[in-house]
Amino acid sequence: MQDDPDLETAYGLETPDDNRRLYAQWAATYDVEFAVDMDYMLPLHVAEAYAAAGGQGPVIDLGAGTGLLGAALNSCRVGPVEATDLSQEMLDVAAKKGLYGRLFTGDLLDRLPVDDGAYAGAVSSGTFTHGHVGPEALDEVLRVVRPGGIVALSINAEHWAAKGFAARFDALGPRVSDLSLREVRIYGPESTGPHAKDLSQVVTFTRV
Repeated sequence: MQDDPDLETAYGLETPDDNRRLYAQWAATYDVEFAVDMDYMLPLHVAEAYAAAGGQGPVIDLGAGTGLLGAALNSCRVGPVEATDLSQEMLDVAAKKGLYGRLFTGDLLDRLPVDDGAYAGAVSSGTFTHGHVGPEALDEVLRVVRPGGIVALSINAEHWAAKGFAARFDALGPRVSDLSLREVRIYGPESTGPHAKDLSQVVTFTRV
């Protein structure tokens, strides 16, 4: 039986199918029961980092969920934006917000249904974290971004250490430049509970 959707359950997911089942349950209430209740600030941090690095559209929002990062990009006047996520139910919620030119299901651990170098940039908030996506997905991120494009990703700080992201970025070597890391609070001052002070790396780089 699928557990009730919450952050602890999300962090314990093991397979893409586990993700699909959980987020199908969570989609209708995610914005209130998670984003508002937890004072979720990470999408804004990523959008601001992308804009500050000179990121432009067209940009792909990887693991877009209900469109929180799309809204933050809109507030930073970045667009046009397309969205992909494992969960069609989450994308259905995002679609109602009118933020994206195209929305489609996709799996970063496989191959997204887009051409090589289709985008001038890529962003992601909350996807590179426990129970979700590890450093093996970085190759697919690079594939869909054209040379000279900007990438801004959030990577949960504990996940960064546990999954060897630093070593993976070192291995990417000449494929990336201008790599920058900034540690931020995932949740704002209104957040409570055991994850209230969790941290994330916001990573920006240029695809060479």
